[in-house]
Amino acid sequence: MSLDERLNSLEAESIDTIEVDTSVFKQAFEIHLLQPVDHNDPDGEKLSQRIYLSYAGAEKPVVLVTEGYGAGRNYTTELADYLECNQIIAEHRYFGESVPYTLDWEYLNTFQAASDHHRIIQLFSEMFSGKWITTGISKGGQTVMYHSYYYPDDADIRVPYVAPLNFGPEDPRIFTFLDTVGSDFCRERVLEAQRHILDNREVYYPMMLEKADSAGMTFNRIGGPEKAFEYAVLEYDFAYWQWGNTSCDEIILDAEPDSVFDQFFSISDISYFSDQGIKTFEPFFYQALTEIGYYGYRFDLFGDQLHYVSDSDMPDFTFSAPEGVELIYDYDLMKQVDEYVRDADNFIFIYGMQDTWSATGVQLSGNSNSLKIVKKGGDHRTRIRNLPEEQREMVLTTINEWIYE
Repeated sequence: MSLDERLNSLEAESIDTIEVDTSVFKQAFEIHLLQPVDHNDPDGEKLSQRIYLSYAGAEKPVVLVTEGYGAGRNYTTELADYLECNQIIAEHRYFGESVPYTLDWEYLNTFQAASDHHRIIQLFSEMFSGKWITTGISKGGQTVMYHSYYYPDDADIRVPYVAPLNFGPEDPRIFTFLDTVGSDFCRERVLEAQRHILDNREVYYPMMLEKADSAGMTFNRIGGPEKAFEYAVLEYDFAYWQWGNTSCDEIILDAEPDSVFDQFFSISDISYFSDQGIKTFEPFFYQALTEIGYYGYRFDLFGDQLHYVSDSDMPDFTFSAPEGVELIYDYDLMKQVDEYVRDADNFIFIYGMQDTWSATGVQLSGNSNSLKIVKKGGDHRTRIRNLPEEQREMVLTTINEWIYE
């Protein structure tokens, strides 16, 4: 089947030609593909899933990017660039423009999302004869795992980047990581920065309010700006190690308040706890609190420095889930995914050693040909292109072997 024949046969709301990266591709399209809201009822209500198809040739491999969130633009992945092959970017259901008319949260789950990707592969396998590679970053990397768990024969190669595999809505392995990552000096410096902000809230809280007001942020869902301020302080250590933007020696404590504030809240972004930020990530939090898990905070480290937030029997991020929706967490599903990926073939997992999300990274059994690559000192931006040469060559050589075997 030719490209034109496939496009003309698609059940799609719209198909538009878009600008293309001519160094890799010949043509590119933004497609709003009609998908069942419930894949168990294929003739029922539909949602329009935004995908980007970048065409390089019918006989070349296809990189399918299983985005974990919205997909507001087309871009060239490092894998498609390296392989000079086709690429499809699939926006995750319930994010961006891929939202059903009836917002029934029951159908935002790993099976339904995996079935979206399964159907995309079914539809486009008729025009591409090359092998399929699924890939994604962070939650997109998780989505690679879930798709493969439900449909293990769909892809020939899977490359999840910095993808956690969490075992609960507050996975305790995060705390173990934060208690041991880096040096004693670094961990103490991070904690000192958090305590400094809380000890001087009369200085930094008004600055936070001013920043929020200028950006049009409100904090009703979290329970007020005071709670948002304290949650942002609690978030700091997770975010500090996740992104690695500042060395321990560069953490500012003894300086003008503006400098301390700017650095601290550039690492722990207050917008994450705003009504606007919560609305943007609401589908993610629903998934985190029902299937895919997340993390909690170490309230015990701060004693009476916290005036508005406290630990409770509820997961810390319950305030971020859709309002009025029952949240029942499935503790068995991720254990089943874990059992599958431990022994599954043709996975390449890529992590940064100092990325907080590496705490819940996949553990391989050694009974498959899959690789787990961990970059020393790497953070959440760890990619093939910035791996040390030996690791990079191992990844690229392995992909070549699997592509052409």
